[in-house]
Amino acid sequence: MAENETPNLPTAPAPGGFVPPAIASNSLPSPAPSSASAAAVSNLPHPRRTSLRPGSIKEDKVRNYVSDKMLHISRRYVKHFAIPHPDDEITGYKSMAELCKDVDDVINIIWLSGTPSLQIPYLLNIASEFTTWLEGFPPSPAATFALLRKLDHCFASLLFGYDIDTKETLPGFENGPRAGLSRTDMVRCKSVIERTRVLVVEVMAKEPADEDSDGDTGGQGIQTPKPDNDTEPEPESDRPPDMSDYDYGDDDDDEDELLHMNVAQVYENTLVKLGEILGDGGGVTTMPMSVD
Repeated sequence: MAENETPNLPTAPAPGGFVPPAIASNSLPSPAPSSASAAAVSNLPHPRRTSLRPGSIKEDKVRNYVSDKMLHISRRYVKHFAIPHPDDEITGYKSMAELCKDVDDVINIIWLSGTPSLQIPYLLNIASEFTTWLEGFPPSPAATFALLRKLDHCFASLLFGYDIDTKETLPGFENGPRAGLSRTDMVRCKSVIERTRVLVVEVMAKEPADEDSDGDTGGQGIQTPKPDNDTEPEPESDRPPDMSDYDYGDDDDDEDELLHMNVAQVYENTLVKLGEILGDGGGVTTMPMSVD
């Protein structure tokens, strides 16, 4: 079949997968059959067997889809700071978790393409934009760290030339890692990652925005309730204090420890590999860990 002829593409997955239901068939490449372990470990779709041909109809469709989705995400991010209007066709994001969900869908499509010439520039762009998006919302640790782990998996795998979990050779890397990141890409990637790691510490140190019953952000209008003067103080008990009466904050300590661990692991696999290639002693930079 000639390259310019319209190919017979397989039917798109049913709604509920990583391809949005609005995407019609014949619009995006279908994944190659795979074991469930690949998706379970990295939460990424299994890429197609071979890379898309440069300039092909399928490659153009992926480019157009990703570009449109990224533009939509940018518009919704900007709308987050604007005063809502009833006639707006695009609504702003309400949380970082909501934005991460849309970005996650785009990353899945990029990875599914199995084409390094698409994956590398688009993923680098997403990683760079993420530093801007991250500052625009109160912290959403679960969604933020999940997306950063996915990006880390993608970049590290592209540096190795194989999936770091399944050890399967990635499409386009059949002849070695030469199809991966150029040295310029690596330097840019390392710069973005180090900026992200520092920024994550700053963002996670912020308090999530509290909302009152009217949905307004809590601030000076929220007052500490005063005790009722008519309330009788409870009589003191002669019972000796029990150890269970004291709150040692163990749950808070566990949450803080988990948060510190997640912060330390941001882009960990990618930085280690970049350090090996660029020769800077491992790549993992020391950063402040105060997220209290």
